Amino acid sequence: MNYIEQQQEGSFTEDNYEILAAHSDASITSKPNTGTIRAGEHDVIKNCLVMGMGKLGQHVKVVAVRKKSFSGLSGQGRLQSFRVFSEAVSRKTGGNPNVKFAWYGGSKKEICDVISHGFAYVNSPANGDLYGRGVYLSPAKFPFDSVSSSDVDESGLRHILLCRVILGKMEQICAGSEQSQPSSEEFDTGVDNLDEPKKYIVWSCYMNTHILPCFLISFKAPSLTGSPRSMQGPALIPKSPYMSFPKLMSNLQTYLAPSQMVLIARCHTAFLANKFTRNQLVRTVRQIAGDNLLKAVIKSSRNKSFEAKNIGISGATATDAGS
Repeated sequence: MNYIEQQQEGSFTEDNYEILAAHSDASITSKPNTGTIRAGEHDVIKNCLVMGMGKLGQHVKVVAVRKKSFSGLSGQGRLQSFRVFSEAVSRKTGGNPNVKFAWYGGSKKEICDVISHGFAYVNSPANGDLYGRGVYLSPAKFPFDSVSSSDVDESGLRHILLCRVILGKMEQICAGSEQSQPSSEEFDTGVDNLDEPKKYIVWSCYMNTHILPCFLISFKAPSLTGSPRSMQGPALIPKSPYMSFPKLMSNLQTYLAPSQMVLIARCHTAFLANKFTRNQLVRTVRQIAGDNLLKAVIKSSRNKSFEAKNIGISGATATDAGS
């Protein structure tokens, strides 16, 4: 039994908000061709969405969960295509295609079009932070961006898709990047942060082979303008003295991998060319290096400068005393 078949025959569980499940068919049309929800699936998906919204979750009311069934020729073709590409990525990556569940949000029409015909174009993140040009999805435990991309329809409902996504080997993409395909054959998809991703980016060349819509969730939620602090958490700002960026890069070389330094250098170059804002540059460096390392590096540099200054003062005092 291959990897995809194992996933299909599994039941739903809830583990760190990650969802494991099987497929079916969904639509928001007047006569939806929907599959049958298994016992417990509705509650797991509902809890995943609500809990993933943090404090805003108490205001989210899930009205319906529908499964996509793949019963027709077109559906069978999409399912088979997903299987084939999953197996191909599995062979390429040494046995793990890195298939995850992820959210996709849009207007009612966009969601219906995706369900009926697949993805026709790339989307932009709701918060405006561009990480390449592709289809943006949110990890199962961080639905906020996709929920923010959903629109309220004439019935006061929002709609969001829960999809299975073949991520393969992911590469970290700089904020502000206009990348539209893998940087090399080594990679399959993009991500904003390799350690704690909030965005999955599937390039347009893979959007209808690596993404398989499985569930449609209709819900009511309050206005979601911007990213509230309750979702993002308090800002972690290193309380350290100023250091020039070239000096910081030089010091970070000791601790970061060459690939990470290349990514930081690219972002710095984009900043110098006015393609990147200072906030985007700072945010990207913090994502790659982490606040703890940045604070330690800056503090170490400060201590060295302080010691050098003291040595200079001591030397000058000794010279004065000997004169």
